Amino acid sequence: MNALVEGWWMRYTKPMSSMENEIYIIKSTGQRELFNEEKLCSSLKRSGATDEATEDVLAYIKSELHEGMSTADIYKHAFDQLHKWKKPVAMRYSIRRAVMELGPTGFPFEQFIAEYFKDKGFQTLTDQTVLGACVPHEVDVVAWNDEKLIMAEAKFHNELGIKSDLKVVLYVKARFDDLKETTFDYGGRERKLSEGWLITNTKFSSTAIHYGECQKLIMIGWNYPEKGNLHDMIENSPRLLEILKIKEI
Repeated sequence: MNALVEGWWMRYTKPMSSMENEIYIIKSTGQRELFNEEKLCSSLKRSGATDEATEDVLAYIKSELHEGMSTADIYKHAFDQLHKWKKPVAMRYSIRRAVMELGPTGFPFEQFIAEYFKDKGFQTLTDQTVLGACVPHEVDVVAWNDEKLIMAEAKFHNELGIKSDLKVVLYVKARFDDLKETTFDYGGRERKLSEGWLITNTKFSSTAIHYGECQKLIMIGWNYPEKGNLHDMIENSPRLLEILKIKEI
């Protein structure tokens, strides 16, 4: 075997032992994906699992893993095992995985956020086109009661690693600035916009948070702010837990 062929062989082939360990799983979208234990470990640790608990859950999952196993089945096995270690951690993991199942093929995220406002006594509408001072805007959620009129941008990501960055926050802030310059007829009377919210099911970049705090923009992410984040909102709302089919454990 000459050097060129040998180089190609080493680059594009793997030892048989490595190939045998490769197992493809099925995502909620129906796509096949190579099982990645690092992604599972990261997800468990973000939920608050200790290193010991993470190792235990991973060992259990690998013993049960098989070709074509669905991510839903993997989650169920991981949750059942994690439950043995610590109930609050298992609850947090359960909520996060359930939220990731929302979106185009499930319960739309904007409707999920609308249900949060309803739970707080607001009337709501979703997918509204409203006229700002300069141009019309599509608004995901409009919520109002006697005291407030709130408009919310709901940013859903189906991958945990995706963040809403500074570009997103700048865009949303500009839209809310335009909307605050006019009045709206919600609740049977003319009123101005009280608050603009940006809500995401994942995280914000550090520069997005810095800008949002500087501009006093209400931003809600999975773990931002420290209190009153998306996880807190869900955990404290029986209605949202019901939608996600999460039971107290």
